[in-house]
Amino acid sequence: ILQNLSQTPVLRELLKEAKMPGTTVKIESPELSMEPQLIKLDQPGPLTLAMYQFLMEMQETKKGVVTPKELFAQVCKKAIRFKGYQQQDSHELLRYLLDGMRAEE
Repeated sequence: ILQNLSQTPVLRELLKEAKMPGTTVKIESPELSMEPQLIKLDQPGPLTLAMYQFLMEMQETKKGVVTPKELFAQVCKKAIRFKGYQQQDSHELLRYLLDGMRAEE
């Protein structure tokens, strides 16, 4: 899941913009009938910042192994079911990760 998210340019760019407090982001709908929405972002939360940092580390070509320790710690704070390293489905991680970042908006 994290490798796939790291290869999502729109997500990387949005998180890059979101890490700056007070940033206004323009969201355009693929439907022509809707006007673009401007959304002013507050200070990003710890999960969002950890996700941003992880994605930036993944993009560094000189970095060898990337360990998502901080990101995992933040996910565990939002969803305690991930504590203890029990096996979980990848779609559950994706859901908790994205829902957690959205809740920090």
